[in-house]
Amino acid sequence: MSTPPSVSRPISPDTAASAEFAAALQYYLALRPRQLPSRYLYDELGSALFEAICRLPWYGITRAESRLLDAHGGDVFAALGSVSRIVELGSGSGDKLRRLLDAAGAHRPPIEIHLIDVSAAALEASTRALDALDRVTLVTHRSRYESGLVDAVSGEVADGRTLVLFLGSNIGNFDRPGAAALLQNIRAALAPGDALLLGADLVKPERDLLLAYDDPLGVTAAFNRNLLVRINHELGGDFDVDAFHHRASWNAAESRVEMHLVAATPQAVHIPRAHLNVTFAAGEAIWTESSYKYMPEQLESMAASAGFVQGARWIDLQDRFALTLFESR
Repeated sequence: MSTPPSVSRPISPDTAASAEFAAALQYYLALRPRQLPSRYLYDELGSALFEAICRLPWYGITRAESRLLDAHGGDVFAALGSVSRIVELGSGSGDKLRRLLDAAGAHRPPIEIHLIDVSAAALEASTRALDALDRVTLVTHRSRYESGLVDAVSGEVADGRTLVLFLGSNIGNFDRPGAAALLQNIRAALAPGDALLLGADLVKPERDLLLAYDDPLGVTAAFNRNLLVRINHELGGDFDVDAFHHRASWNAAESRVEMHLVAATPQAVHIPRAHLNVTFAAGEAIWTESSYKYMPEQLESMAASAGFVQGARWIDLQDRFALTLFESR
C-alpha cells in the first residue's frame, strides 16, 4: 500500500532497491524465455566474485584495458586539455579510474569525481581506492547510469571539460538498441566539447570467449548462480541453487556471449516477497546476461549516431580490446 500524500515517510535506499528487485522478478520471470537483467548479479557477494573473475587468466578484458590506461591515460588528458569533472558509470573497484589519474601525472588540476553504480559494495571499494588521492573531490551515486549521470552533471564546476568513463566493456551488457540509447542519453547530458572514454571488448575466437565466461575454476558459474542466492536471501525465495547449472554460449549471429541458469530437474519456486510462484521444466533456463562484442567501426558508427565524434582510439591486440575517446559535438 502506498503512503498517503499527507504523510512524509522516507524510504531507505535498501528498501527501495528491494522493491525494485521484486518488481523486476515479477516482470522478467514472466517472459519467455525467462530473463533477469544482469545488473542484479552485483550484490555484495556478486561484486566480489566479479572482481575475482577479472583476475582469472581466461578473462582478458581487465588486463587489456589496464594496459591501455597505463600506456595512454596521459594521452587522454593531453587530448582534452583541462578536465575538471570525471563521471564514471559503473565504478567497480576504482582501479581503472586510479590508473587513469596516475597516468595524468602529479601536476593535474583538481578534479571533481562522480562514481555511479547500483552496487553499494562497488561504491565503497572505489571510494577506498580513490579517497587518498590529492586534489580529488569524490561524490557517489547509488543509482542506474542514466539518473546518476543527470545528477552528476547538474552542478556547476570550474572551467574545464567533463569526461565520462564507461569502461570494462559494460557497453556490452546492453543490446544494440539499448547501447545506442544509452550513448544518446550520455550525449544529451553533456555540453559540446565534453568527452566519453569508452572501453569495449572486440570480437575474437569463440574458444577464447567461452573460456572467459565459463572458466575452468567455476568462478563465473558461482557469480551467475549467486543471483539465486540473492533472491533467496533478499526476497525469501526457495531456489535450490544446486539444481541450477551455469551455461555460457556464443551467439555468432548477434555477436554476443549469453549466460543462462538452467534447471537440471523440474522446479517449483516460491518467492514470497515478490508474490511469485514460478515453475521450471527440466532444461528450462533463466537468461541472466548478454555480453555483446564489437568491431571498432561499429563503435564509431554508433557513437556518431549519438552525436559524438571519434578522437583517439587504442587497441590491445593481445586480448582484442578497444579504448576509444569520443568528443561531443
